[in-house]
Amino acid sequence: MNTSEEKVPRRPVPAGAGRAPAHAPAPETPGPPPSRTPAVRGRLRARADVRNLSLLGVLAALVAVGALTRPEQFLSVQNLQLVLTQASVIGVVTVGVTFVIIGGGIDLSVGATVALATVWATTVATQEYRLGGILLCALLVGLGCGLVNGLLVAFGGMVPFIATLAMLAAARGLALQISQGGTQIVSVPSVLDLGRRDAYVLGVPPIVLVFAAVTVTGWLLLNRTTFGRRTVAVGGNPEAARLAGIDVRRQRLLLYLLSGLCCGIAAFLLIVLTGSGQNTNGNLYELDAIAAAIIGGTLLSGGRGTVTGSVLGVLVFTTITNLFALNNLETAVQQIAKGAIIVVAVLVQKGHKS
Repeated sequence: MNTSEEKVPRRPVPAGAGRAPAHAPAPETPGPPPSRTPAVRGRLRARADVRNLSLLGVLAALVAVGALTRPEQFLSVQNLQLVLTQASVIGVVTVGVTFVIIGGGIDLSVGATVALATVWATTVATQEYRLGGILLCALLVGLGCGLVNGLLVAFGGMVPFIATLAMLAAARGLALQISQGGTQIVSVPSVLDLGRRDAYVLGVPPIVLVFAAVTVTGWLLLNRTTFGRRTVAVGGNPEAARLAGIDVRRQRLLLYLLSGLCCGIAAFLLIVLTGSGQNTNGNLYELDAIAAAIIGGTLLSGGRGTVTGSVLGVLVFTTITNLFALNNLETAVQQIAKGAIIVVAVLVQKGHKS
């Protein structure tokens, strides 16, 4: 018996339907939503500008108070030079501390590092190498302390607070041992000449010029280089920075090296300013630097901060100290005022973060 196959009608297939066109576009895959990073950066930049303007307002108010209470003394050229000179040493330290805090760390050893660098650089053996030897020694001591801090934090896994606290104690002890508790007088004329009025450039002390150069360099490093962007990334979210290909440990090591370098520069400026080295130098510099960075808008948790704000914070604190000295007010009241300013700055930061 013959079986007949049932024929099913087929629709005609257009030519070329079985293969993709030679120049057909690839199918679109849903990508991530557009990033809001530029908008966030814009808001943070605007907020930083507002904070800096506020600090300028505070500084202007302090100048007005000085002009009203002690116009002849406060507004004199000599006093303004003194304020800028006093702000220069702690200001250089603050620039380095600002980078460390933005990177998510803390450095409590900056004052002790400055003391150790001044003592080591003013020994009789070091002074035999004249100005170059003193400067190089101060820089190397600062870098050495920063290197130890960086290795302990980045590669040793120690908490920055503990590591730098240990360095604080060790550096103070070593400075005391080297100086034997005494004051080492500098006898190198080329170093002492830098602190005299004959060396002023258009009425500006060389120490202030160095401070200005460090400030500009720090601003460019933070805002115009990959190093600055990596610092913010590591401080904001270390794990995300690691996944993005950033060597977090190396970055933290570099940050502490930068802080140590700033301490070495500040130590040399202090030697020029005082003409001596002693183990009590740099006392409470760590607190002044951290406080200046905080009121300048640097977050203690890391990930945000500006060099400009930190420098303005240094100028505010230095001006307050000068005003209290000119008006013969007690040091205790000055410390209370500084503490109140720090508390207000932290509360303002907390409000912005919320």
